Amino acid sequence: MYDLRGKVALVTGAGGEQGIGRAIAVRLAQEGADVAVNDIVRLPYGGPTGWRGVDSVVEEIEATGRRGMAVLGDVSDAEQVDRMLAETLERFGKVDILINNAASRPGRDRVSVVELEEDAWDTVQRINVKGTFLCCRAVARHLITRNEGGKIVNLSSTAGKRGVARFAAYCASKFAVIGFTQSLALELAPYRINVNAICPGSVDTERTGFIAAALAPEGVSGETYRQRMNADTATHTPLGRVAEGADIARMAAFLASGESDYLTGLSISVSGGTVMD
Repeated sequence: MYDLRGKVALVTGAGGEQGIGRAIAVRLAQEGADVAVNDIVRLPYGGPTGWRGVDSVVEEIEATGRRGMAVLGDVSDAEQVDRMLAETLERFGKVDILINNAASRPGRDRVSVVELEEDAWDTVQRINVKGTFLCCRAVARHLITRNEGGKIVNLSSTAGKRGVARFAAYCASKFAVIGFTQSLALELAPYRINVNAICPGSVDTERTGFIAAALAPEGVSGETYRQRMNADTATHTPLGRVAEGADIARMAAFLASGESDYLTGLSISVSGGTVMD
């Protein structure tokens, strides 16, 4: 376990019931941090489960004995990012840890390049790359002013290290996050602010359903293809299973803690051995 008592974290893209953001936010709270959770709306993925998006995550955070809050906003809009940070600071007084998890919803971008529409490309870059930049810029300014160090963790992907057919827009955005992470790590090192990236492989979240729906052959339902995708991933993963949000959350907790104080600029694959660099 990592001691994050007295720390405040901001986690973006955390409203999904099956999502990485939720898993990270709750794990950081379990380690002692107060956590602000963001999404563009309170309930980004609807459904009959009774899940209430970021409000449910806040309840889970508070059940650990830590303080939680929801901050809604579009990470690709600078004014909304600044407002998100201001609301967090008003409640908690500071931010020590930023987890950039928000990402575009897969769908129209999961086609071959010759079929890829310009606006679909732009949406992916706007959220995945610009959103990461804007959140990093806002929180880095705050951390520099406080001069007490800090941790920034950006979510990239193994698709940010290896190209994947029909994933060109997504791959380009996640390659960009890795390069951005390295540059920012160099810039913030003098301020004792560590900047690292996590590169998950396949994780079975709500997003997997959208990917499956986009890639499914004609006549095959999205859910059926999702099951095929997960089975194929497990078969080709050395550790024999699809990742869970908790797997990514463990790495995020480590990178957010003092145990990672001498690590910066890294892009760490959490993929069960499918990608080893």
